[in-house]
Amino acid sequence: MSKEKKPKKKAKTTSKKEAVKASKKKDDSLVEKPEEVSPAKEEVEEKPEEISEEAKEAIEAPQAPEAPSEPEEPEEEELEIVEEKFYDLNLRRIWNAPREKRTPRAVRFLREFVAQRMKTTEVSLSEETNSMLWQRGISKPPRKIRIRVVKDKEGRVIVFPGEGKSRASDSV
Repeated sequence: MSKEKKPKKKAKTTSKKEAVKASKKKDDSLVEKPEEVSPAKEEVEEKPEEISEEAKEAIEAPQAPEAPSEPEEPEEEELEIVEEKFYDLNLRRIWNAPREKRTPRAVRFLREFVAQRMKTTEVSLSEETNSMLWQRGISKPPRKIRIRVVKDKEGRVIVFPGEGKSRASDSV
């Protein structure tokens, strides 16, 4: 008993007649047909030639830049300060935390400290304060920082970096 190999089937077989028909269809589609020009196209083509004198003068005349009626920079809302305090914080005890948890712990400590002192729960850190804490990464927050705490009419508290040099900016 011998095993004979069966020939593999091709995906699609086409006869010569089918191939000739398909090529004729392609050839017919490639034949250019004369384009019919619609009356609307003729009007559109003629209009660029018929530009009024006023339009030509407006195009040729140099346009002076107009002064903006509104300032381009977005204005920040001015805080109506009810209370403002400065604090020098020693973050020494933050360094007892595991290495990869120090800066997040410093942020939480700062929020809790400010909430307790200003008697509110809505505490937000400014971008400058946040970048000051995260400047050296997750494992090395500053040892000491100076902050300015501002409370507005609505009871919101925002923490800004303190004026003058802080310990964090001294180390390079």
